[in-house]
Amino acid sequence: MSDTPSSGAPTPDAPSADAPSGPPVRELRLVVTAADYDEALRFYRDVLGLPERGAFSSPGGRVTILDAGRATLELTDPNHAEFIDEVEVGRRVAGHVRVAFQVDDSTAATARLAAAGAEVLAEPTRTPWNSLNSRLQAPGALQLTLFTELGEPDEADEGEKGA
Repeated sequence: MSDTPSSGAPTPDAPSADAPSGPPVRELRLVVTAADYDEALRFYRDVLGLPERGAFSSPGGRVTILDAGRATLELTDPNHAEFIDEVEVGRRVAGHVRVAFQVDDSTAATARLAAAGAEVLAEPTRTPWNSLNSRLQAPGALQLTLFTELGEPDEADEGEKGA
């Protein structure tokens, strides 16, 4: 079968002849300008545990690239962002950018980051999408969500969630 409908126009999923063979984007890099660079570096590298991929300097400036694993870009409209804040924190608190890190144990990671100076906005909370999420205000003026995927919900839980 062909990806071309009877009208002759290609379907949206069909690659064009000049499309690159690999993924069009190879890495998402979130660049944060931190007024207290040393504190932000200590927090994200040494406390959160993001491995250093590279460090560079310019006259009077520094940058460190930390490996944060696989990246995704999550786009949401204002109504759904408000819903997420309500679930995770109980009120609207995030700006238009929030950084989420998947961790093995969001309870332990929240405690570790709080001990290192992050402000806990909400302790880990089980979400309707079955993850354990906490919210923190962190160095670099970033709001963080730490989340742990809990796996498939129990069948008993399914009835409680509703539609």
